Amino acid sequence: QVQVAESGGGLVHIGGSLRLSCAASGSASSIFYVGWYRQAPGKERELVARFTNGGITNYADSSVKGRFTISRDNAKNTVYLQMDSLKPEDTGVYFCNAISFQGSSFWGQGTQVTVFS
Repeated sequence: QVQVAESGGGLVHIGGSLRLSCAASGSASSIFYVGWYRQAPGKERELVARFTNGGITNYADSSVKGRFTISRDNAKNTVYLQMDSLKPEDTGVYFCNAISFQGSSFWGQGTQVTVFS
């Protein structure tokens, strides 16, 4: 079993920055995929950025490229999402998803990010 927990969300002014953390515990060594997703009010959950097998990073779309950076600290079993130049449309609940080699998917409870003008 794997548990993931997000932290680092909050209120931030337009143009500000936040760093989200996704900490994995339990059988963290069994994880091969970690992704950050967000869910804006009234919308479906969408992929923001991810680490795929082999450590390759992908960003969901051009709206976050150049502003968001996904990184990880293997020693801490933690994946980060550095978010810079935040915009109101970045507002939402940000979730971390981890998938194990056995094919099990684990979600955290999410962390709220609110960007205000």
